[in-house]
Amino acid sequence: MTGFARIEGALDARRWTWEVKSVNGRGFEMRCRLPGDLNHLEAKLRPLTMKSFSRGSFNVVLFVREESSERRYRVNEEMLDVVLGKMAEINKRTPCEKPKAEGVVAIPGVIETDDSEEDEGSRTAFQTALLSSFEDALNALQKGRIEEGARLAKILIDQIDEIARLTQTARASASVTPQAIRDRLRKQIDELLEGGVVSDDRLAQEAAILAVKADIREELDRLDGHVIAARALLEDGAPVGRRLDFLTQEFNREANTLCSKAADIALKRIGLDLKTVIDQMREQVQNIE
Repeated sequence: MTGFARIEGALDARRWTWEVKSVNGRGFEMRCRLPGDLNHLEAKLRPLTMKSFSRGSFNVVLFVREESSERRYRVNEEMLDVVLGKMAEINKRTPCEKPKAEGVVAIPGVIETDDSEEDEGSRTAFQTALLSSFEDALNALQKGRIEEGARLAKILIDQIDEIARLTQTARASASVTPQAIRDRLRKQIDELLEGGVVSDDRLAQEAAILAVKADIREELDRLDGHVIAARALLEDGAPVGRRLDFLTQEFNREANTLCSKAADIALKRIGLDLKTVIDQMREQVQNIE
């Protein structure tokens, strides 16, 4: 499901902003963009996110700014050596212009804030405040997704109601009544007998095959059962996206069988209308956690 949250926080001279965005996804995926000296926090952000969400693609961005003019920066010599070494390797393979200094220092991790004078307690307090603020962002995102979920639920309820209506219309069709099935079966057997003498065994076999092909009541019963199951899932407070996805496949299977067994054009149209609604439902289900 889609959603966006933006939360600001502050501690002493530091100010920060969390931006968390989620889009539809079949599984769980998370990408983080953090300041170089805070990359280690990603290991804590992932489990926090998975506690609240089980499905979706998440993008997390953290902006940190220092309002104190006394903030100091330093060159990460180790990172700089790695960057320059890689650039030398690239130049050996493909001759190119040497990078300018401003380009090198812009690479994440080359320039870091100098926390050498910051005590461990201050660093821990800052990171604790960041994580608490991140949880606020997740709560805001969850609220937005719940609101979207309510809108999607209304759409799905309407689609399930339409499937139920079409199923009942098919059941009421004159072509699916036992008498209509018997009449079609008798006609088909008569046509079969016009070709010559048919043994009783062959006749019984053909009659059984025609009877099975003509009767769609079993498919209609299963569609009714799927409608009940879908409504129950929507009333469940737990994530139901995957289960609804599976259920739409079952809906589609019955609709396909109904179309293949349809004895007249009216019943086939009902089957095609069912397939249309089910396809629309499947598209919406992909947006549900």
